[in-house]
Amino acid sequence: MGDESGAAMKMGKWARFRLAATAALVLIGFMAGCANFWQAPSSSTSTTTSSTSSGVFYVLNQATKQIAGYSIVSGTLTPVTGSPWSLTAAPYSVAIAPGGGFLYVGTATGIYLFTIGTGGALTLADNAPISQDVATAMQVDSTGKWLVESGPGIAELLAVPINPTTGAVTSATEQSIVLPAATVYQLAISPDNTHVFVALGASGTEEAVFAAGNTDPFSNLANIPVVNAAGAAVSVAVDPSNRLIYVGETAATSGTNTGGLRVFNYNTLAEVTGSPYASGGLAPYAILPTPHSTTPGSYIYVANRTVSGNTIGNITGFALTTTGTTYSLTELSTTTSTGTTPISLAQDSSGNYLLVVDSGGDPDLLGFSFDSTTAGKLDAAVSSSTGTDPVEASAVAAAP
Repeated sequence: MGDESGAAMKMGKWARFRLAATAALVLIGFMAGCANFWQAPSSSTSTTTSSTSSGVFYVLNQATKQIAGYSIVSGTLTPVTGSPWSLTAAPYSVAIAPGGGFLYVGTATGIYLFTIGTGGALTLADNAPISQDVATAMQVDSTGKWLVESGPGIAELLAVPINPTTGAVTSATEQSIVLPAATVYQLAISPDNTHVFVALGASGTEEAVFAAGNTDPFSNLANIPVVNAAGAAVSVAVDPSNRLIYVGETAATSGTNTGGLRVFNYNTLAEVTGSPYASGGLAPYAILPTPHSTTPGSYIYVANRTVSGNTIGNITGFALTTTGTTYSLTELSTTTSTGTTPISLAQDSSGNYLLVVDSGGDPDLLGFSFDSTTAGKLDAAVSSSTGTDPVEASAVAAAP
């Protein structure tokens, strides 16, 4: 385990790697979104089955280097005032502080901090970037004191100390723990704030014990190997009630579509009976146990980036059954089509909508409402481009 300074603008291990690999890149700065820079095309947004409203959410456009902010107002997709916000480098990852006041964007030139204002408007913080780490996966812990992140090339999990009141990096020391591989797909912090799970492709899923109150929050690594040596762990999520861990793996099941959703008991890491469950596609790149419902986590949705014999992706849903401490999943009767290569899922804070972004477009963004008669079923609600295509939408995050 190694330590590096986490203070703003100090160079750590990630910064040294990035600068060595991308010495030609010059940081120009950020430009606030300009009026009429982009308006959602009038034909790109449709309302079909829902007239409810949502909380604010944000989409990263990797190819056009933008953050696009939205809410759904009475069934109509509505851009946040000032959206989109332009970046100087391609965005890779996004995280929102638990209090909803700060948004972090990981880019090719570092991590940038925005404050979230009235209606979801973003304002770039001073002293950008707050870190020169290249983070392709990150999340803020539930205390708002640590920005946990990782990315390619270093084989480390990093914890950047941040101030819960200002969102800024503090003068405390950035902490790290060595991972068994440098290929990082996703990470997830458990809701009880005691574990971090990292999907590492062919190297499986790594678990790190996490303690936010310690000056070094990491200890004790454990590994969940892939179920098939030819497969890869490409997504990970934790049940909102700390009951289960979900891992999406390629080549995990039999049949035409071999992607699998693996399910583990959170307390024991024992795989539940029936796991892995067929995900309905080849590459389960996003997993969402619904956080906003009467019973959080009662439904789990998996976005399959590729599907055999199809040019578009899909979302497969599962219902969770709990009998004491025994858990099982039942696949929902309907599978939902998406655009091309769905890559990220979120549920807005009202709980009314499930959101998916498609990195291949057609469309970039889809919003689904939850059917009022068939439990767990998704109904098409809104669809839209999120900029001047191709934008390569890479992530969606909903404000709490």
